[in-house]
Amino acid sequence: MAFLVLLIAVLSRVLPHLLHTTGGNVTCVGAGLLYFGASLRGRNRAMALVAVAALAATDWWLTVYAYGYPFHIAGYVVTWLWYAAVCLGASALLQRKTILRVGVAALASSTSFFLLSNGMVWLNGNMYDHTAAGLTQCYVAALPFYRNDLASTLVFTAIFFLLPSVATVKGWAHSMGDNGAAAA
Repeated sequence: MAFLVLLIAVLSRVLPHLLHTTGGNVTCVGAGLLYFGASLRGRNRAMALVAVAALAATDWWLTVYAYGYPFHIAGYVVTWLWYAAVCLGASALLQRKTILRVGVAALASSTSFFLLSNGMVWLNGNMYDHTAAGLTQCYVAALPFYRNDLASTLVFTAIFFLLPSVATVKGWAHSMGDNGAAAA
């Protein structure tokens, strides 16, 4: 199920562009990384590279084909490190899944991405003055995107982590290849 969730995360970024709609910054990337990471154990934590590679490929496709810009790896290194950190953090912190842990992880995922990505826009760009006021303007301008990302991350995290529990209760888990162990 973890790979299916990862595929859904990738599609949540690609489909709005293929369908010529806006995504409104509603994706399930954070939730997908949390779920995928929580499924990793011991030696298979190296599988986090699969998640990073899938999303990095999505970054490349979006940059080159959806937005029509040249692709520069340096512009994405911080994002790719964030993908890995969320995935590996979930692997370490969500081995025991509780509603509180999963909820805090979802909140931390969206908030850390908001702080990191907009901090990098301010630091590396020329849209905002490189002053405290410019940094504040950068974060304030990004608040609507943060709101949508946080809402979608919370909703999709709840869906992804509760789905195995619902499937177990309904008797679907066996047919989905999941034993329900990923219950929230």
